[in-house]
Formats: sequence, C-alpha cells, structure tokens
Amino acid sequence: MTSSPADSVRPFRLAIPQSDLDDLYERLDRTRWPDQLPGTGWAYGVPADYLRDLVRYWRHEYDWRAAEARLNEWPQFTTTIDGAHVHFAHVRSPEPDATPLVITHGWPGSVVEFLDVVGPLADPAAHGGDPADAFHVVVPSIPGFGLSGPTTEPGWEAGRVADAWAELMRRLGYERFGAQGGDWGAAISRELGRAHPDRVIGVHLNLLPGAQAAEEPTDGELAELGPEERERTLASWRRWAQWSREGTGYAILQSTRPQTLAYALTDSPVGQLAWIVEKFREWTDSEQLPEEAVDRDLLLTNAMLYWLTGTAGSSARIYYERAHATGRSAAPAEPSTVPTALALFPAEPQLPLRHKANRTENIVRWTEFDRGGHFAAMEEPDLIVEDVRAFFRQLREKGAG
Repeated sequence: MTSSPADSVRPFRLAIPQSDLDDLYERLDRTRWPDQLPGTGWAYGVPADYLRDLVRYWRHEYDWRAAEARLNEWPQFTTTIDGAHVHFAHVRSPEPDATPLVITHGWPGSVVEFLDVVGPLADPAAHGGDPADAFHVVVPSIPGFGLSGPTTEPGWEAGRVADAWAELMRRLGYERFGAQGGDWGAAISRELGRAHPDRVIGVHLNLLPGAQAAEEPTDGELAELGPEERERTLASWRRWAQWSREGTGYAILQSTRPQTLAYALTDSPVGQLAWIVEKFREWTDSEQLPEEAVDRDLLLTNAMLYWLTGTAGSSARIYYERAHATGRSAAPAEPSTVPTALALFPAEPQLPLRHKANRTENIVRWTEFDRGGHFAAMEEPDLIVEDVRAFFRQLREKGAG
C-alpha cells in the first residue's frame, strides 16, 4: 500500500449526541414484546422475563455517559485503510522498549472486550507486574463493526482485515509486533502472522478456527492418539455435534442473508440486545445468566456500540464474505511459521485439538485453564493478561538465548 493524504491518523473522541440516546429510550419504552411458552427457559432463545429485566435496567439504571467516559480514557484515532474507515485505540506504554501488540475482538464483541486488559498490558508496573512485560497496545475495531462501520464495499473477510492491520501498524511506526485475538480476532491474528511472518513476532490466540473435531473420528484415527488426546478428541466431537445442531443458526443467517437480518436489528434495540446477549449466555462460563461471567454494564456497553452505530448488518457481513470467498481467502491456508500460543478456556464452544493445531500452526505454548469461556478478556482478564505476558516473555528469552 502506498502512502497518500488519506493515510493520515486523526484523533477521535467518542461523543454520542443526546438525541441518539433519547431515541433509544423512546424505542425501549415502546417495545412490542412477544409471547413465550411457559416453562421453556432458554431452550427457545432468550427468555422474556430475563430480557424484560435487562431492558428495564438498560433504560433506567445503565449509564452510557459513564461508559463513554471510560472508553475515552484510551487515546483513540481513526484512519482510512484500503477504502475503509478504521477506528482504533492506541495506548502507548510508559516503558520505551515495550513490545507493540495489536489485539482484535470478534462477533458479537467489540473493543469493549479489552477494557480490563489494556491497562495491565500497557503498564504492568502499575498493576503489580514486571515492566519488562510491557506492550504498546493497539485496539482496532474490525471494519464493519461499531466505530469502524459500516463498510461501503464487499470483500472484508479475515485476510483483508489482516492486511489492513499490517498497514495500520506500519502507520504507527511498528515494523515488528505481536498479535492477539479470539473469535474473528483469532482468524485475523492467525492470518496476520501467516501472511506477514517477517513482521509478526508471535500470535497469541484464545480460539483456533478449524482445529476442532468437525467430523466423528474413526477408530483408525483414534488409535493413532494417546489416551488423553483420544478422550479430548471424542469430547471435542461431542461438543461440535451439539454446537452444529443447536448453536449455528446465527452464523447460517449471517452467512446467507445479513441484509434481511439488518432491518430487524437496526430498528429494534431490544432485538439487537437479544441477538447479542444470547451468545454471551451460551459461550461464557456461566450456569444460568451471562452476568455470572460478564459484568452487566460491560455487556450493555458492548451492545450499545452495535446499536448506536447501526452496524448489525455490516458486522454480520464478515460471515457472508467468508462463506462466499474467492481467491486467496477461499484457498486452503498454508501452515503458519510464526510462533503461536493457544490459551484454552473450558467454556469455549470450539476447543481446539492439539494434534490438529500442530498441523497448521507453529505451537510453542499451550495453556489450559480451569475457568473462563469465549470472551476470555472480559471473563478472566487476569488469566489472559498473564498468559500473553508469559508467551512474549518466552519469545524474548528464546531470542536472547
């Protein structure tokens, strides 16, 4: 990518007009509620009694201005890359030798996922850590999502986003850097390392797409594995089969008709909230309610970024682009040569298998935790921070050796 005046990086401060908030409150007050079969709980989707209570809290107790002020504690910027408007936070460490790190959210997440990890990553000394583990942290919103949306042309799949991140880091003066992500952020971070191995120091993932037991293992395949990996493979298959039966409807719809879905979610804040909150309940380490794993205010702040920017449809398009990819994005991915760490949280619906991960990644760190789920940075920020620190410390020590 060549430089041009459009390459400029512009300061940004989040300031939602009060009229947008007033419109939200009016819509919440006029919600048209559906019926629900008695005694069905979450089996048919988000229960009406739960959602009514959450919407009541959203309308009367949740404080957007406090959330806005917290987000604005980060230095934020916008720029244009490959024709897309890109929003990002750039939190430089007080440690001059800090490692540059780009961390990427997924769907239905946002930069809100990282509110509790950026500080400890950027300034470990202020959070009881070793200054040598510091990072200059870059937190972009994926094109089409939230403050980077909507996109104005097709084609924004993981590979194109990864190339955009490589350009973003170049504009910020970072020729060498690390990457971290889960969900779509994992696909983007993995592709960033695969496509730009000369620039990416290491990739830390809390999900690895494609490393699950997506087909029932044969007796021959199981016979080649040790006892522990054999049991893990069977458990992964059972989880994947359940996921395929009950948990993929959202992805099928977003992969095929994102525009049709967009009308409902862009017009109804309760619809948008329900679409998101269901996944926070299903994918987190929670028994009954998503708030057992993720703070209620953070959950609503995340949903607000989708609602206030009207990006339900444009964020869903990344699924369509993957399903209809051509060229590079449609080709089987070559194995990555970049050192890669996997952090596994037990409630993650798509837990990877070690023997499958080793086929496509250069795995140098594999950590299994006893708690946490898909939204690791929101659910267990201390665990993810320490694992990211340990991984890049391992790479530094290896390089020094």
